Amino acid sequence: MPGMIGRKRKKRAQVSERRSEIQALAFGDRLAQLRKFRGLTQTQLGEKLGFSQRMMAHYEREQADPPAHLLPRFAEALGVSVDELLGRSDVKEPQVKGHPRLWAKLRAVESLPGPDRRAVVRFIDSILARQKLQQQGG
Repeated sequence: MPGMIGRKRKKRAQVSERRSEIQALAFGDRLAQLRKFRGLTQTQLGEKLGFSQRMMAHYEREQADPPAHLLPRFAEALGVSVDELLGRSDVKEPQVKGHPRLWAKLRAVESLPGPDRRAVVRFIDSILARQKLQQQGG
């Protein structure tokens, strides 16, 4: 029994330590991490918020939180709560709509080496470009 209690305490301490590490991230680091997780560039996120890419870079580099009135806008654009954005609670993975198998494959692609990831992205881009041309030209 004493060994089991010790293991539970150790596990709780590890979980608490991990949460502290996440919470210890500066706002800009969390913002960049969430933006990348959502597959957005600084420019794309900036467009959603009405900011320039330069302003987004500023918020990601800055060690202090942005003005409080902007937090709900950032959270909404990234699909998280303000608490998740600020590191006060764990970020929940969004529910996938559409094709869960496709999303699972795309998540697996993220773990590929860089050149392989880029090849997959080029392939997807070529298919999307072909589809766009077909829609435009008939």
